[in-house]
Amino acid sequence: MYLSMEHPKKNRLLKMSQANPIDVLVVTPQAILYRGQASSVTLPGEVGIFEVLSNHKPLLTLLISGHVMIDNKGIPIRRGIVKVVQNKVFAIVEESSN
Repeated sequence: MYLSMEHPKKNRLLKMSQANPIDVLVVTPQAILYRGQASSVTLPGEVGIFEVLSNHKPLLTLLISGHVMIDNKGIPIRRGIVKVVQNKVFAIVEESSN
């Protein structure tokens, strides 16, 4: 019997996210905080932290205080709103002073 420490579904999702990068735009009313591509985006949603990978289902939700993580680079936010559609993440946020 063959045992693997790696989860096959997670590996498949990781390969898919690397093949199709996500276009990411994070803005405030005053400035662009991030514009570029990423393999994953983690956001502090109203009902919990969630991760967006390639081919994520369409989503529109509020963001709460926390960090928007774009490929392990963090942007602290106070609150905001995010739209996810067709491998695009668009977030309008209020920057945190932390």
